[in-house]
Amino acid sequence: MAQKDRGKQGQDAPPARMPRKVYERELSRLQEQLVVMQEWVRAEGARLVVVFEGRDAAGKGSTIKRVTEFLNPRVARIVALPAPTDRQRGQWYFQRYAEHLPAAGELVLFDRSWYNRAGVERVMGFCTKAEYGRFLHQCPIFERLLVEDGILLRKYWFSVGDEEQERRFRSRLTDPMRRWKLSPMDLESVTRWEAYSRAKDEMFVHTDIPEAPWYVVDADDKRRARINMIAHLLSTVPYHEVQRSALRLPDRPPPTGYERPPREMQTYVPDHAGSLLGSETDST
Repeated sequence: MAQKDRGKQGQDAPPARMPRKVYERELSRLQEQLVVMQEWVRAEGARLVVVFEGRDAAGKGSTIKRVTEFLNPRVARIVALPAPTDRQRGQWYFQRYAEHLPAAGELVLFDRSWYNRAGVERVMGFCTKAEYGRFLHQCPIFERLLVEDGILLRKYWFSVGDEEQERRFRSRLTDPMRRWKLSPMDLESVTRWEAYSRAKDEMFVHTDIPEAPWYVVDADDKRRARINMIAHLLSTVPYHEVQRSALRLPDRPPPTGYERPPREMQTYVPDHAGSLLGSETDST
């Protein structure tokens, strides 16, 4: 099932960019269904794990934001772990990830996961050959245990072409709102494109298993990627709408003499918005 990321040569022309109106309409519909799925997870005590992996700048983070935008943070959690501490380096490799697995009624989204060992650690030499080989052996076993215990495990690889990745890197260099997304490690991936491709192909050979297959998301168009990934996730989870008790806003009780303290007794934030509205009025 392993597929190589799209490069510069020998490829068909990319599909047309998804129109914004079509994208926003379908995204709204899918996000409504994600809320329905969340309620099913909570009510049924299900455990759902979604793994997001792929190239740097492939759109994993922005897709995760769309998935969780309207979900309850007490039900749906994002796990994006930093580099391991010295103590964690002395643990079983999967141990710190296992700590974040969902309990009954929870959904966990891994923004990168235990597959760091098969990608950046492998390519950048942050693990030994023995550690890498042990990961390839243990990972399918680990994931089979999760599935056997009833966890719904979904794994998505966001595939982006080298030219599109470079374009996104360049846009981040000049965007003060997204410059934080670029690190020396990200830029290193440009010069190690083929090494990352080989590492990904080998990872798929060992970990694309029937119990927990990889699903590849073509991410050259971020809008298509988000829509396709969310729609696929919903199609693979056997959720249904959960009947909830009807709610009624109660009548406000009659006043009992409470008086609010004077405004000057409390410290309010300055009315910055008001100053903007004033300048807008002056300019019109």
